[in-house]
Amino acid sequence: MSHDRHARILERLATEGSITVSTLTAELGVSDMTIRRDLIELERDGRLRRVHGGAVQTEILPAVAMDRVEPAFEARLRQGRSIKEAIARVAADIASRYRTIAIDVGTTTFLMAPHLRELQHAQIFTNSVRVAAALDGAPAEVYLAGGRIRRDELSTFGPSAIAQFESLWFDVAVLGVSGITSGGLFDYSFEDAEMKRVYLRRAGLKIALCDSFKFQRMSLVNIGALTDINVLITDEAPSGALAAALAAAHVDVRVASTASAS
Repeated sequence: MSHDRHARILERLATEGSITVSTLTAELGVSDMTIRRDLIELERDGRLRRVHGGAVQTEILPAVAMDRVEPAFEARLRQGRSIKEAIARVAADIASRYRTIAIDVGTTTFLMAPHLRELQHAQIFTNSVRVAAALDGAPAEVYLAGGRIRRDELSTFGPSAIAQFESLWFDVAVLGVSGITSGGLFDYSFEDAEMKRVYLRRAGLKIALCDSFKFQRMSLVNIGALTDINVLITDEAPSGALAAALAAAHVDVRVASTASAS
């Protein structure tokens, strides 16, 4: 019977590229545990790769690139700026529906800030000096975490910054990342990663901003799993293993149109 199940699983993967445990249990009439054991055996034989909630074909897994050096902020800001503007606009539209908004450091989150300047009754929390400066004079209440300032990125970090925001609860948090794979979300900096994890722990809705150039790219620090976020805003729909992993993690993927960026 296990041989028959394995054949059915591989047949579905060949036609669809990915499969979920829940789908297989319904189709094959066995328990989740049985299907998970089947996937473990097939992965051991190199026939598939397990992801959260299911499996994907090994042959559709693109290579993962490792970024070891963080480019300067201004260089990152210039790279694909129109794409980042489009992503920022969609993120601002979602975040503006909430009262308490946490905004992470990063180029796309920085471009998002001006779109929030007209909010009347919002409280905006950030560890980005640039984001706080972009909101200077806006009606919203703006709170900047106090701590040591990281050069070039102009982010605040350290125990005091972490303690301040760890004691709060945000309606929504918007995070920047340096890369995303089926293994989770990544960033270059130990210091900034700690605050990103605070946002993930202390927010109701967690939104990650990531242009498609960062797909299948990882860097020094793993911030968290795909299951730690609710929404991914990008410029192109992910494919292959990443798409399967995001679907298995129940992440709502929003694709921003560059035609809407100004």
